[in-house]
Amino acid sequence: MSLPPLSRRAMMRGAVLVGVGAATGGLHTLTSSPAHAAVARPTMHGTASWGARAPRTPVSLISGRPNKVIIHHTATANQTDYSLARAQSLARAVQNFHMDSNGWIDSGQQFTVSRGGHIMEGRHRSIETLNGGSSFVFGTHAGAQNNQSIGIENEGTYMTVGPTTALYNSLVNLVAYTCQQYSIPASQIYGHRDFMATACPGDVLYARLPQLRADVAARLSGGSGGFTAIVDNTTAGRFTASGNWGTSSFSTQRHGTDYRFADPVLASDTAWFKVNIPSAGTYQVDAWWAANAGYNSSTPYIVATSSGNQTIRMNQQINGGQWRNLGSFHLNAGDYNVVGVSRWTSAAGYVIADAVRIRN
Repeated sequence: MSLPPLSRRAMMRGAVLVGVGAATGGLHTLTSSPAHAAVARPTMHGTASWGARAPRTPVSLISGRPNKVIIHHTATANQTDYSLARAQSLARAVQNFHMDSNGWIDSGQQFTVSRGGHIMEGRHRSIETLNGGSSFVFGTHAGAQNNQSIGIENEGTYMTVGPTTALYNSLVNLVAYTCQQYSIPASQIYGHRDFMATACPGDVLYARLPQLRADVAARLSGGSGGFTAIVDNTTAGRFTASGNWGTSSFSTQRHGTDYRFADPVLASDTAWFKVNIPSAGTYQVDAWWAANAGYNSSTPYIVATSSGNQTIRMNQQINGGQWRNLGSFHLNAGDYNVVGVSRWTSAAGYVIADAVRIRN
């Protein structure tokens, strides 16, 4: 079926906002992992758990495996309600719009990831077939690609801002599991706009697709899987800095919508990134910054290791607009300030605090 992307997005925005309400129905989650799987099965909330309507007609199953994953955004408001109840309500509103306004038999996409990181089943039987790995549900999300792809909606509008850390981490988990189950290479992750005339999944999220492919590839080659957390300077409740730090969107190499900057000074004034480390162990710590010839050539990054703070100096005049590894560190479990950017340097030029990534 053909998907009218622009009108659909605009109409969905109003439908979802109207459809949000209290969650009903029982919770049903699937969390166990298939034997010997490299990527653990993420928690996925089935249609029964969010009170889905029955499809108008039985959904169609395609025997065989899809060859790609297509990323969407819902083009709805960037909600700050990150609860499961919100995710359930969103799933109902999307289904109502797809069935009542578009005339489709069910939700168009196979899965939706909420801004709180909750993975919701969209079209019925999507979880069942994904876990089986030998067939998939025919969706309605990307025109001629419907019969060969899995569609994943991401709650929010990502034209000028990026998704929440919780959403992105769950998206990595879901896409990695999908690619594993269907033997889809990480290189076959696309945006909706790759196939149709649409702004979806938004300029910022679309620009993140190379990173998504890299993160999924790392998960697929990671044996038992791993932990990945990204904290941007705009991540709510996860970044703190004094009033001495300014905000800029000058460089297109920024991670999200902007980055923080400050003059160097021989005093302690650290901007901190807070990360919830699931268990004590060894983690890779990466940093992202916008580079410029006028920025600092010896910016101090502080990593709060289990044996005390360690300082790593990075040249922010080069290698911007990408993840750069700070090293491997043993971290304690807990939710705390893990990585900081300090102003304490004798080198000239702004020090930049943009985003960090923790992984194992």
